[in-house]
Amino acid sequence: MSHAANNDASKGLVVKQAGPLALIQDAGRFGVGHLGVTQGGAADWISFRWANWLLGNAPNSAALEIVMGGGLSFETESEVRLALTGADLDAQLDGKPLAPNASFTLLPGQRLVFRQPRQGLRAYLAFPGGLNAPEVLGSRACTAREQLGGLHEDGKPLKVGDRLTWKGAAPTVRRIAAGQGPQMPASNCHLPIVLGSQVAAFSGRSLFQAFNQPWTVDNRADRMGVRLTGPALHGTLTGIISEGIPLGAVQIPPDGQPIVLMNDRQTIGGYPRLGALTPIACATLAQCLPGTQVWLTPVSASQAQEDYRKQLTVWR
Repeated sequence: MSHAANNDASKGLVVKQAGPLALIQDAGRFGVGHLGVTQGGAADWISFRWANWLLGNAPNSAALEIVMGGGLSFETESEVRLALTGADLDAQLDGKPLAPNASFTLLPGQRLVFRQPRQGLRAYLAFPGGLNAPEVLGSRACTAREQLGGLHEDGKPLKVGDRLTWKGAAPTVRRIAAGQGPQMPASNCHLPIVLGSQVAAFSGRSLFQAFNQPWTVDNRADRMGVRLTGPALHGTLTGIISEGIPLGAVQIPPDGQPIVLMNDRQTIGGYPRLGALTPIACATLAQCLPGTQVWLTPVSASQAQEDYRKQLTVWR
């Protein structure tokens, strides 16, 4: 596999039309939470890993996270093999449908367009060797609130005229076996949650409601958090001393409606928590369109760890 540098910066992929949210992401920014800097990184880390795997890239190679599509389009100035995984955003190559979860060749002058979600919410576009972008605090991940990462080191989405270049040359070409790749969530999907130390502060009725009826993904959702709507949950705690917040933490604010905190979350918070979604559940929730119904399903920490390790083995 060759990862020779792409020295001709004029040969790249040029943004012809900007969609609502296309961000450069990698696995995230770690070891800086004590500075108040959040994790960031690919929201659906499973689809992100598959995209890089398809090209033989290192697992943490920077790729493009495309939300909704919204007419985002590119033209290439040089032949390149890319990989597309995750949501079906009705991608088209010169007007012909392009299925996700495979690699494909883009020739000079061809146009790649992402239109609208057909299944799932976020697609991942990987490049040979990973995208070129400045590294800030050990990561190239975009986080808008902190204005970190991305082509211009401001955390902002791609805009018209931006040019993407990549590190490698001839990638390894791989194929995902049938039934093995990223699975987009269907309605009434289950989200495993590891219960936290404050769960006993919630009333028995609230705990029954939390885990025995579906929640609806609200349209108030972004990379910081996803609101779930349903019956209000109540307990004896209205607030706690602020503490560190892990990925997937399920906070219960005063209105009783859960908020699942995602990759761009704040680093500390003072709302009581039911617990935290597992990493796999976070990837699933990142692909849920507003209106999707989900179930919170308690699992043990050991089961969550086993499932996580099992997921990692598929890329070996």
